[in-house]
Amino acid sequence: MTLISFVVPAHRVQGYLRECLDSLLGQPFGDIEVVGVDDASPDAVGDILDEYAARDPRVRPVRLTENVGLGPARNVGLDRAVGEYVWFLDGDDWLAPDCLPEVADRLRATRPDVLVVDHVRVHWTDTATRSAMAEVFPEPPGAATFRLADRPEALHLLHTAWNRLVRRKFLTDLGLRFAPGWYEDVSFSYPVLLAAERIGVLDRVCVNYRQRRAGAITRTRGDRHFEVFAQWHRVFRFLDARPDLAALRPAVFERMVWHYLTVLGNGERIAPELRPAFFAQITADYRRYLPPGGVAAPDGVEGLKHRLVAAGRWRTFSALRGVNQARATARGAARRALPVARRAARSTRDAVLREYYRAELRRPIEETLAVYAAYWYRGYACNPAAVDAAARRLAPHVRGVWIVRRDRVDTLPPGTEYVVAGTRAYYRALARARWLVNNVNFPDFVRKRPGSVHVQTHHGTPVKVMGLDQQRYPLGAVGMDFAGLLRRVDRWDFSVTSNSFSTQMWDRAYPASYTTLEVGYPRNDRLVTATAEEVREVRDRLGVAPGERVVLYAPTHREHLPRYRPPFDPRRLLDVLGPAGRLLIRSHYFQDRQGRARRRTRGRVVDVSDHPSVEDLYLAADVLVTDYSSAMFDYAVLDRPIVVYAPDREAYALARGVYFDVTAEPPGAVALTFDELLEVFRSGAETAAEAERARSRFRDRFCALDDGHAAERVVRRVFLDEPG
Repeated sequence: MTLISFVVPAHRVQGYLRECLDSLLGQPFGDIEVVGVDDASPDAVGDILDEYAARDPRVRPVRLTENVGLGPARNVGLDRAVGEYVWFLDGDDWLAPDCLPEVADRLRATRPDVLVVDHVRVHWTDTATRSAMAEVFPEPPGAATFRLADRPEALHLLHTAWNRLVRRKFLTDLGLRFAPGWYEDVSFSYPVLLAAERIGVLDRVCVNYRQRRAGAITRTRGDRHFEVFAQWHRVFRFLDARPDLAALRPAVFERMVWHYLTVLGNGERIAPELRPAFFAQITADYRRYLPPGGVAAPDGVEGLKHRLVAAGRWRTFSALRGVNQARATARGAARRALPVARRAARSTRDAVLREYYRAELRRPIEETLAVYAAYWYRGYACNPAAVDAAARRLAPHVRGVWIVRRDRVDTLPPGTEYVVAGTRAYYRALARARWLVNNVNFPDFVRKRPGSVHVQTHHGTPVKVMGLDQQRYPLGAVGMDFAGLLRRVDRWDFSVTSNSFSTQMWDRAYPASYTTLEVGYPRNDRLVTATAEEVREVRDRLGVAPGERVVLYAPTHREHLPRYRPPFDPRRLLDVLGPAGRLLIRSHYFQDRQGRARRRTRGRVVDVSDHPSVEDLYLAADVLVTDYSSAMFDYAVLDRPIVVYAPDREAYALARGVYFDVTAEPPGAVALTFDELLEVFRSGAETAAEAERARSRFRDRFCALDDGHAAERVVRRVFLDEPG
C-alpha cells in the first residue's frame, strides 16, 4: 500500500501549483501519490495537473465540472486516495526539501492516527514567521503518541488540514468529511484531534504556508467570513455526540472565542459596517456554548475582551480597539517621519518639475492620449511599438506619444510624436494620459489617477525568476526595492502575456489585482506575418549575401556577474560553419551598448547589439544560439533551429534562479560547453530529428497564441473596450 496520499485541491493557483507539485515529487522518498483536484479553476490549473501526470504516474489528476470549494474538493480527493495516510496540501503551499523521509520514518515507527508537523508562514516579502509549535511545546514533544486529554495544549497548534497527516482508515471509520464553505478546516481539524487515540507531533518544519498578497481568503473582505460560525457549530455538535470528550469542552470553547476574536480583529476580513453584527454573533455563541461552571478568562487585555463579549458590550469593545489602533498609527507616523530630511535634499529643478507634475494631475485627463515607453525610454520597440502600430490602424482616435531619452530621439520612426524624458512635456504627458503603455514599469513618482489605464506588456517569457521571486536569490536581486516594485505593480490594469506559462509566473512574481490579457506577444506579430520578400530585404540591409547561413548568438545578461561573458570564440565557430557561415552577435540591452559604434563588422562576424530591431535579426537568422534569454520563445515562432548554449547553467540557476530548466525542456539541441556547441554544428544536431521534435513540443507549449493578431487583441480590449 502507498504510504502517503497527497490531496492537492487547486483553484486559481496556477502561479504556485508547479512549485507545490515539484516539492512533492522531488522529495527523496517515492512511496507517495498525488491526487490533484482541479476545482473547476478558470486558469491553467487543470492543464498543469495533466502535464505533471503525463510525466509522473504518481500524479492522478481529477477535473471537476463546477467549482465546489476547498472542503468538498478535498473530499473528492479523499475518495480517490489509496494511501495509508492522507495529507491535504493546498495548491499554493509547498513542502520543505528533504522532509518526507523523516515524516515517513515517524509514521512507520509510531503508526499515529494523526501526525501534526511544523510549518512556517512565508510572506510575499520572502520573510518567514515560525509557528507556535515552540510555545505550545516548550519541551520537544518527542516521538511518543498521546491522546488530546493528556496534552490538551495541542489544540493551540494551528487548526489547518495541511499541517497534519491523518490515517485514512481512522478518518473513514470516523465518517468525518470536510464541510462546505469558508473556514472548513475548523470542523475537520478539531474533531480529528478530539477523536484520535494516537496523536503524534513532529517538530520539524515541513510545510511552507504561503501568505499571498492577493487572492487569499484571509485577505478578502466580505460577509462570507460569517461562515466561521457554522463551522464551529459543527465542532460542538461533534462534542455533543461524544459525552466521553466532555472534559475537553472548556479548552475547545477557549479556542472558539480566540478564533472569533482573531477574525474580527483582522481589518482585511470584516468591513466596518459588518463588525457590530459579527460581534453580536460572537456573544450569542459565547453564551450558547459556555461550559457548565464557566471558564477562567485569560489575563490582561484578552481577558477584558472575553468579559466584553460575554456582556455583549460592542461599543466598549470597539472603543478599546480604536485606542489600540491610534497607538499603532502614532508609531507608524513616527517611522515615516524619518526620511523627510532625505527627501528635502532633492535638487531644486527636480522639485519644481515634480510640483508641475502634481499640478497637472489636477487637470482633466486627455481622453484620447496614449503614452508609450519601452526599455526605460530607449526608443520605439517591443510590444508597446506593436500595440501603437495596431492602435493607429484600429483606433485612429487615439493619439500616441512616445517617451524617449534625448540621445535616442533619432532612432524614432519618422512622424512619431514624442516627448523627451525629464522635460516639462514628459511630466505633462504622464499626468494627463488616459492610457500608459510600457514593457517595464514607469517611475515611482507616477500616480495611478482615476480614469487612467496602465498596460504592462512585459518584454519576454520568463526563464529567470522575476519580481518577488527574486527575493530568494539575493545575487539576482541586488539593489531591488521590492516594496517599491509592489507599488508599481498595483498601478497595472492589464498585464499582457504571451502564453499560459508566463501568466502563471507573473501571477506569483507580481501579485496584484490587474487583469491578464493572455493573447500572445504583439511584437511577434511581425514574425508571423513577414513574407519571404521582407526576409530578403532584411538580410540585404544587414549585408547578408544570398546563400549565406546566418547564426544569431544572443546570450542574456548575468546580473550577479556583470563582467561575465560565456566562453565563445567566433572564429572557431565560423570555421565549423564553413565559408557560407555568417555570425551575428547581440548582447543583452543591459550590456555593452552605451557609446559603442552603431555596428562593428569583422569579416563574417557582425556585432548587431545596437541594431534597433531585434525582430529584423530574428528574420535574418537561420539559427539562434542563446542561453536563458526570452529570445528563444520569440524566435521559436519562426520554427527555425534553436541551440541552447548554457555553460554555466548550474551556477546561473543557483545564483539567479530559473523557473524551468531550458536544458531539460529545450527548444532544440543543447550544448553545455563551447566544444559541445561546435560539435552541434559540426554534426548537424541543430537540424536533426530529435531537435525538430524538441522544437515542436516547445512551440506547442509557448507559441500557440502567436498568430499575427496579438496586437489587435490588445487594442480591441484596451482602447476599444471590446470584451475579450
